[in-house]
Amino acid sequence: MKLNLKRPIVFFDLETTGTDISKDRIVEISVLKVMPDGEEILKTRKINPTIPIPLESSLIHKIYDEDVKDCPTFTQVAKNLDEFMKGCDLGGYNLIRFDIPLLAEEFLRANIDFDLDNRNVVDACRIFHMMEQRTLSAAYKYYCDKTLENAHSAEADTVATYHILMAQLDRYQNTPIEIAEGIEEFPVQNDMAQLHKFTFQKTADLAGRIVYNNAGQEVFNFGKHKNAIVEEVLQKEPTYYDWMMKGDFPLYTKKILTRIRLRSMQSSVS
Repeated sequence: MKLNLKRPIVFFDLETTGTDISKDRIVEISVLKVMPDGEEILKTRKINPTIPIPLESSLIHKIYDEDVKDCPTFTQVAKNLDEFMKGCDLGGYNLIRFDIPLLAEEFLRANIDFDLDNRNVVDACRIFHMMEQRTLSAAYKYYCDKTLENAHSAEADTVATYHILMAQLDRYQNTPIEIAEGIEEFPVQNDMAQLHKFTFQKTADLAGRIVYNNAGQEVFNFGKHKNAIVEEVLQKEPTYYDWMMKGDFPLYTKKILTRIRLRSMQSSVS
């Protein structure tokens, strides 16, 4: 099957020093750019994270400090990577909860803005969990009838995810799910906007510290102001903004918080 693309989509996977979005760094990134005409461009690169790689992480992805000591830092490759991904939809496996937030942090540390505006995000993991609820290796075996060799290498996982998505489209395009009593829809379609709608759980700040309520307003998702509207908190307690900006929060969270604060200030003036 060929993906029905209106613009390129970049599948990507990260291997990292750990799972803390704010503190951990990329040690390997693999990107597979699929063009509307079906052309595939695969690039994989090891990255010097500039911090030690914990042994427990190296034992998973088999990348050690010695392997990356002479590799470029993310800052050195950020501009070219940004250009490669510019104007593309994004695809991956569990990228919404981890890969996108961590990649956004790396870009912001390199002084390159990163946003999801006007991009479709397709998470094959969410399709899998919604339809079958298993793991990447099991997904590859289930959908493609192949054993995933070199699991936890960025390149193997990236290519496997691309093949899984195509197999999912073959399997589920005519499979309905019940969204309400007596109401069914066919959510898995060969259309990136539809897959984005089905798989992407939108939060305001990627890390889930600021989310949307049912009215579409940004609310805090942690701490003493959980479920409170961000604009109202910043107006009533301006020091909360300063506390968060000085705190150990992801850069992207701080960026969104600042955007909300500026918007609030502008609306109060007008």
